[in-house]
Amino acid sequence: MAKKTATKKKSASRKAAMKTSKKASSKKASSKKTSARKGVAAKTIKPAKKVAARKSATARRPRGPAWQWSAVDTAAAIRSGAISAVEVVETHLERMRTVNPGLNAVVVDLSEEALAAAHAADKQRAKGGELGLLHGVPITIKENVDYEGRPNFNGVPANKDLIAPSDAPVVRNLKKAGAIVLGLTNTPEFSFRGFTDNPLHGLTLNPWDPDITCGGSSGGAGSAVAAGIGTIAHGNDIGGSLRWPAHCNGVATIKPTQGRIPAFNGSATAERPMLAHLMSAQGPLARHVADVRLALEAMSQRDPRDPWWVPAPLIGPKPKGPIKVALAKIPEDMDVDPSVSAALRQAADHLERSGYRVSEVEVPDINGVWQTWCDIITNETVVMQEAGMLKVTSEDFHKAWGGMKAKANVLDLKAWMQATAARSGHIRAWQLFFEEYPVVLAPTTVKPTPGPRDDTVSPERVREIFWGEIRFISAINVLGLPGAVVPVALHNGKPIGVQLIAGRYREDLALDAAAAIEKRAGVLAHQLWQKLA
Repeated sequence: MAKKTATKKKSASRKAAMKTSKKASSKKASSKKTSARKGVAAKTIKPAKKVAARKSATARRPRGPAWQWSAVDTAAAIRSGAISAVEVVETHLERMRTVNPGLNAVVVDLSEEALAAAHAADKQRAKGGELGLLHGVPITIKENVDYEGRPNFNGVPANKDLIAPSDAPVVRNLKKAGAIVLGLTNTPEFSFRGFTDNPLHGLTLNPWDPDITCGGSSGGAGSAVAAGIGTIAHGNDIGGSLRWPAHCNGVATIKPTQGRIPAFNGSATAERPMLAHLMSAQGPLARHVADVRLALEAMSQRDPRDPWWVPAPLIGPKPKGPIKVALAKIPEDMDVDPSVSAALRQAADHLERSGYRVSEVEVPDINGVWQTWCDIITNETVVMQEAGMLKVTSEDFHKAWGGMKAKANVLDLKAWMQATAARSGHIRAWQLFFEEYPVVLAPTTVKPTPGPRDDTVSPERVREIFWGEIRFISAINVLGLPGAVVPVALHNGKPIGVQLIAGRYREDLALDAAAAIEKRAGVLAHQLWQKLA
């Protein structure tokens, strides 16, 4: 953490100079100890640590335009005085004006608010004192959480009267950390599709290729941050809605353990049903794994409006080395594309070269876990939400939803209770599995990324996508486990990511493995920007 330094006086004594030298040496040693955990400043969930503002004669700007910088570098540059928050925000807004018209990723432009916040951030820094972890850092928010004073459309025109009375916990936490919101990103109707399109804002495109989907439901978030609009994008995930867009857009993410990041929408007309809440998680998407860590810390602060929030440590005990990684065996009925097999082997090799020990093993009942997820979420939605949703949604939504629920078993009350009980057994089996293999390496999808509206082709195509292709993504939600995604390679110019799964509240282990892969695979967004240029 940077320390506030006094102005050097001309008459400084030799004793004072020696004292300053000792402090600098101590600070350098402390920096070395923490370098392995960039972006994570605390081991427990406490109020996010703030950093004292510092003026530095040796402050340096990172290379390239500010919109290309990481969140970690951006925060450090603003804190040191190498650049102002206003200049950073103006550069990001110019980038948004350049690329967003061709992507339709950001659907609510908050430029004026962002500039006002940037001016306030610079004034705050000039006064001295402590600054938030993300002071002056540009971000985006997904348009399905409350943003005070604005409708929570969630991709549905009929939601125009759902005005947010206050910021959702995740928005409040990001703002408290000093982040500056550039705009709100697109999501499908009710955030229920894996493809980002709706009658209100239209289709969001993938910056790598308009002929493949940007994913969903956090597709606008993934498209925006990959293209250079904001350093961090907020999203959420109940069946893959963080990890699927991360894969499609070639960025990193973490779906945290349920309860890690608080959630609540004051604009909602009713409380969420229990299992929907227990399987959903808020989280960040970013181009760098270190930025995902930083955002996770900022997002994870307590909010009393979420009774399920858990004050769990951000960093747990390190397993005895070498850490064993289970490369998940893929069920025989899943037809794996050679490009995916190659990416998994490449990721395993990166981990091996980083000191992990990777073995291909069968994970606990991935098929049964996925079916439990599908049965629970579908039946709960049918009972609690379906009639209301179908009244106000498009034909495309009807097609996609029909395909999703066709794979679910129809459950009566007893069967639903049995399914929720089975969930506990699945979680237990996985927790015991993590005792031997603390990290699981698994695919995001086993097929090349599909077209931007593939879930409207037919019910059969929807089942094929969710069951036959992204089974390893959706299954993890019913377990409530953390899952990171990191890009590994390009195939025919399109990104491929892999998933790292860890035990409950061990996001640190998943992100450590993701960082080890990123160190060798590189940040794919750099190649995207060359392509767009």
